[in-house]
Amino acid sequence: MTDSPHAGAEGDLDVDALTEAIENFNRFYIRLPTLQKLSFTTLSVLDTLAVGGPARLTDLAKNEQISQPGLTQLVTRLERDGLVERRPDPTDGRAVLIHITEDGRQIGRARHDDRARHLLPLLAQLTPEERQAIAGALPALSRLAEIGTRSRR
Repeated sequence: MTDSPHAGAEGDLDVDALTEAIENFNRFYIRLPTLQKLSFTTLSVLDTLAVGGPARLTDLAKNEQISQPGLTQLVTRLERDGLVERRPDPTDGRAVLIHITEDGRQIGRARHDDRARHLLPLLAQLTPEERQAIAGALPALSRLAEIGTRSRR
């Protein structure tokens, strides 16, 4: 336990240390070599659609934190490449929903497989205790991501 101003409500978690660990891991993780060379924003949009389902352009722009004109251009390229498609919104005839295609899903699966392939030999360099600690943290990290995702809606 530390005297960090960001300690958890019970003082059982140093949020600064958690933030630093996640940032360090993300900095490394997002740069793992992959076979598909796509921009971070492209991959993020495809992931958002794969996990969250179809979305309106305005909602995607807000989620991805980019301008609506920028997102519209990106979606046009993704649609041209067969990775997404626009379909009428069944609840609002004036609006469209962006859907990921099977080719778009395949990009996400390939990226996941590439990253797992690169992580395996690195994980082998950890001690059994370190691997066990990571395994033990997975449910809590997944739950934290779920809570964070839900709170952004």
